Amino acid sequence: MLAPLLLAAALAAVIAPGGLAALARSGLARPNYRGATLPFPAGVLAVAAAVLALGPLAALQELGGLDLLAPELETVAVYALGVALLGLLDDVLDAEPRGWRGHGAAVLGGAFSTGAVKAAGSLGLALFALSGAGRDAGEYLLGVAVLVLATNLFNLLDLRPGRSVKVFGLLGLGLTLGTLDLGGLEAVGLFAGPLLVLGFHDLRERAMLGDTGSNLLGALAGLWILLALDTTGELVALGVLAALTLYGEFRSISAIVERVAPLRALDSAGRIRHG
Repeated sequence: MLAPLLLAAALAAVIAPGGLAALARSGLARPNYRGATLPFPAGVLAVAAAVLALGPLAALQELGGLDLLAPELETVAVYALGVALLGLLDDVLDAEPRGWRGHGAAVLGGAFSTGAVKAAGSLGLALFALSGAGRDAGEYLLGVAVLVLATNLFNLLDLRPGRSVKVFGLLGLGLTLGTLDLGGLEAVGLFAGPLLVLGFHDLRERAMLGDTGSNLLGALAGLWILLALDTTGELVALGVLAALTLYGEFRSISAIVERVAPLRALDSAGRIRHG
């Protein structure tokens, strides 16, 4: 059932050049970390490609009797599309990444904070998406925490070209090899395929995914963790996600990447060199 990943990725490859040009023509662009103005948010094109692929896949499954869509896709789609929309809201209305502390201070000060809306919305979506999944109360709350923290963490990671996509790819590879099971990839592939295509444009500094894309990557990462791991594994994942999130709130993830040579090499691999 890798057909969703392949079809959605192919559609993303087709629509990306024209879509990115249309974003730029419409004035939807933003300076990246070194001041280059790039089409933004390219994550919307990944969502569009996934939705375009969904129609023919569903029709072939329903009318042709083909087994193309994973049974978990409904849960995946609810959470993934919801957090992508919340990310788009953040991209459109709030250009300043301030972290949970900054957004909390904004709310307490009476200001509108897209970050706070995104956090509360992600929590609500996670609570809904995992309801009725057959988890007991503890497992349910554990799964919700994994989803929310993973979604937020990928926002913290998305500060350099291609970084969030690389982390997602490495996580997916680790989960697949660790479990020797493609079930997680099959479930998230409809959205992961086009994100990898747009992620290449992000890596090469042709576009920026924005919170729309990084939110979606985080959502898929959290969902993949829940699909691949047992409760013990989810607890370990929660601890790692919480530790990285806490670090990212008080320290610069980019700074530690620059200090550690292997991380610096991996982070810069494939990126256009300047200067």
